[in-house]
Amino acid sequence: MIYKDFKGMKLSALGMGTMRLPVIDGDNGNIDEQQTAEMIDFAMKNGINYYDTAWGYHNGNSELAVGKALSIYPRDSFYLVTKFPGYDLNNMDKVEEIFEKQLEKCRVDYFDFYLVHNVCEMNINEYLDEKYGIYDYLLKQKKNGRIRHLGFSVHGSLDVMKRFLDVYGKDMEFCQVQLNWLDWDFQNAKGKCELLKEHNIPVWVMEPLRGGRLASLEESQEKRLKALRPDESIPAWSFRFLQSLPEVKVVLSGMSNMEQLKENIAIFNEDKPLNETEMNELLSVAKDMLSKKTLPCTACRYCVSHCPQGLDIPVLLEQYNEHTFTERGFLAPRFIITLPEDKRPSACIGCRSCEAVCPQQIKISEAMADFTEKLKEC
Repeated sequence: MIYKDFKGMKLSALGMGTMRLPVIDGDNGNIDEQQTAEMIDFAMKNGINYYDTAWGYHNGNSELAVGKALSIYPRDSFYLVTKFPGYDLNNMDKVEEIFEKQLEKCRVDYFDFYLVHNVCEMNINEYLDEKYGIYDYLLKQKKNGRIRHLGFSVHGSLDVMKRFLDVYGKDMEFCQVQLNWLDWDFQNAKGKCELLKEHNIPVWVMEPLRGGRLASLEESQEKRLKALRPDESIPAWSFRFLQSLPEVKVVLSGMSNMEQLKENIAIFNEDKPLNETEMNELLSVAKDMLSKKTLPCTACRYCVSHCPQGLDIPVLLEQYNEHTFTERGFLAPRFIITLPEDKRPSACIGCRSCEAVCPQQIKISEAMADFTEKLKEC
């Protein structure tokens, strides 16, 4: 196992994410505790020492299953991580209640790492609002030793990250980002990493395989990568990409079975970063994938000045592309709900004035109508 230095600790470069544990009869809330315990035992014996859970994973049962499975091991043999669930605004005034319950569920007296969870457009105002006392409470727990290291995870835009870091950056020790070779440009993960570097904050990675989307590719795309590394599996390319980024400390993988766990551990038994040719080819494959499922908006903003509704069309198209490519993920709906109703895709009146000046000849009105229908299904 590769290990990364962090403040005197040796963290396994592969961390076990617990959002996709094995379940019984397809019921996400019914974790197969026996399989989970067997996987964690194998992980412990093969060098993984970092375990990431959260309040909402598996309908609230991930913390219970992980805490139970880890309770048989010496407390100093693993690093346990959980998060404050600010993705649900109803939790904002419950930080003390939730934190105490998390310690109980996980069967520990302290958390090695604790995150402000899922900073995004939907909750940034609440996270910055001092009346909830979230920040002060978490700093108090850190001072008392019940949180050893404090950080945050982010699904929001670069601007949201900047707002958060402007206020809390001095106390953030690490940041968890959705980072993979597809999102390097698609979600501007590159820009987020550069911003964190400016603040001297190391990177933790979530969704290295984008929920499994990058575990297999089209035959033509696989051939391009196999030509460069014949013996490398397609999932391994995602991890080798991350091994090429020196700012990355921990890569979290939500492994659902023993086969995935064994394969990932084997990959992280050696450090094989990509060279420049391999990196360029991988990012070229990403562009190829995106070109087939997303609209080619360049954010020139000619459309904006011609929209009688005053819609920020490039931003809406960016969210439309995310939603379309991800096949109805949660990011775009959470972003759109933060907009006034008269600035959402549904406010488009189909006048096509924007299309008359679009250099890419995008059928914007059709995209807005399709986006509106897709959002109704969320």
